[in-house]
Amino acid sequence: MNIGIIGAGNIGSALAVQLTSLGHSVYIANSRGPETLKDVAQKTGATPVTVQEAAQRGTDIIVVTIPLKNIPDLPNDLFDGVAPEVPIIDTSNYYPLLRDGQMPELETGDLTESEWVQQHLGRPVVKVFNNIHAEHLEKNGKPAGTPGRIALPVASDDAAAKQKVMALVEELGFDAVDDGSLHESWRQQPGTPSYGADMPADKLREHLASLGTKRTEEQHAEFLANHANMERGIIKQLQG
Repeated sequence: MNIGIIGAGNIGSALAVQLTSLGHSVYIANSRGPETLKDVAQKTGATPVTVQEAAQRGTDIIVVTIPLKNIPDLPNDLFDGVAPEVPIIDTSNYYPLLRDGQMPELETGDLTESEWVQQHLGRPVVKVFNNIHAEHLEKNGKPAGTPGRIALPVASDDAAAKQKVMALVEELGFDAVDDGSLHESWRQQPGTPSYGADMPADKLREHLASLGTKRTEEQHAEFLANHANMERGIIKQLQG
């Protein structure tokens, strides 16, 4: 497949390593230009391109994996000419303390991160790869049927795109678990029990079912608090 990756950070680079090793043609971009991606290209085997070229060359799948706050900075015509059936993966998470600052639209619980991204991109997106550490994504994939194989939740409003992405998740060495619509993708966001937990498929399905489909005010407040505590812990570690 031809896969475009917009974002060359931890998740983007981890995906590039795995996808090129599987024989896919991977085109990777960042906001600073392909000339700044020589090290990434050497490590991953991906071809450095511009953001627009990543979208145009990702004729089978496009991955958007940049900080949430930078989504509105993407070109308005980014997906012009991209076939409507091409799945667009969104890996974003909202980190108000660490990186993104306060985004009022995401504080109320009315919108999930990926619904907000979908609105800005103007194209349906598939939410996945947001709840696993990049190192685990790169190194911990296992053959199907392996006991304890990590499961990844996949959410989207586009059923066909979701199925294509779930097949890719399986190819990467993880069990793909359907997390429902994009509005239900709050169940895989930071602050929830599945975030960074590397659950096997049976446990992940059980967890998602236990949360229900409609986020309550109590759940939203609890997960925001959990997320804030997690971010404060990371900031403390970074400060030494």
